[in-house]
Amino acid sequence: MNNYFDLHFDIKEINAISNLGLAHIGDGVYELMCRSYLCCKGDKTVKNLHKDSVAMVKAPTQAAYADKLLPYLTEQEKDWFRRGKNAHSHAAPKSATPQQYAKATGLETLFGALYLSGQKDRLNELFDLMIKE
Repeated sequence: MNNYFDLHFDIKEINAISNLGLAHIGDGVYELMCRSYLCCKGDKTVKNLHKDSVAMVKAPTQAAYADKLLPYLTEQEKDWFRRGKNAHSHAAPKSATPQQYAKATGLETLFGALYLSGQKDRLNELFDLMIKE
């Protein structure tokens, strides 16, 4: 039986995954981190949890967070971000510019790669940097 919550791939294996595959995984990781963060803050109704979660996971917000993180990324992390940013996705939401959507995909790709490489502490460090005012 595999442990899908505690995967650990090496760099070569991660780089063999498609850009959009990494973004798909990273999207789930990022959303789970956002939901966990909001729940840990407490005193929110389910309606407000949902509303605030949606606000954090929309492409313009992710793009702003990506801009905030870029100066703190290692070269490997920047490579993963660029892979996602340059991925050719044909479905951008109406609420985001193509540039915002590309940055959001880059952020998700980065989160997917970090998760698969077992770098949970680094994920938490970057998430903390993102949400600081």
